[in-house]
Amino acid sequence: MAAFYRRFAKRPADLVLAVTCLIVSCPLLVLIALAVRLESRGPVLFRQARIGRHLRPFQILKFRTMRPTPTSAQTLITAAADPRITRVGRILRRTKLDELPQLWNIVRGDMSLVGPRPEVEKYVSQGYSAADKATIFALRPGLTDPMSLELYAEEQLLQGQPDIEKFYLDVLLPRKIHAYRKYVDHLSLVGDLQIVLATLRTVVISMANLAGAPSKSS
Repeated sequence: MAAFYRRFAKRPADLVLAVTCLIVSCPLLVLIALAVRLESRGPVLFRQARIGRHLRPFQILKFRTMRPTPTSAQTLITAAADPRITRVGRILRRTKLDELPQLWNIVRGDMSLVGPRPEVEKYVSQGYSAADKATIFALRPGLTDPMSLELYAEEQLLQGQPDIEKFYLDVLLPRKIHAYRKYVDHLSLVGDLQIVLATLRTVVISMANLAGAPSKSS
């Protein structure tokens, strides 16, 4: 059953759910795009090369959450207190709503709804063994996965680290790779549905906490 789902049903399910989510969330997408555009100059969408299925690169889409910077000043990892993050961007990153444009990546076939999160080429080269690559990149990368939930506050973990990149490569990335391999080994329709529901619950709770934060501090 798992093999059938992986080979024949996962992609159609991704396509149906992604298209449905895009239609339902269209008003929200427009509001977020307007907020991003009105707060600071620059494109509404952020694009970055990530490594996808069979190690093929693709352009991942996100709502832009940071002020534009010269290419030479850009970094691959962002901590929570990064001064380049805009006010709207902080809300989007806390609630993960900046990831919504990746629904289009799913429609295009770059990504799946659930699967190992896509990584930049630099960290794939430095952190993944040949066996890791063969196992993990046999699947399309996902919009969410178990590690996305476990490390939902990843940017807070990075904050205050003396060397953010070293901490990511030495601590966080090995944890992610281990979880990705475990996901691939136990891939199933039921498991994916559980991850989707857990992700939605986590996002709703995060949005509710963010909305209630001002009243708690007053």
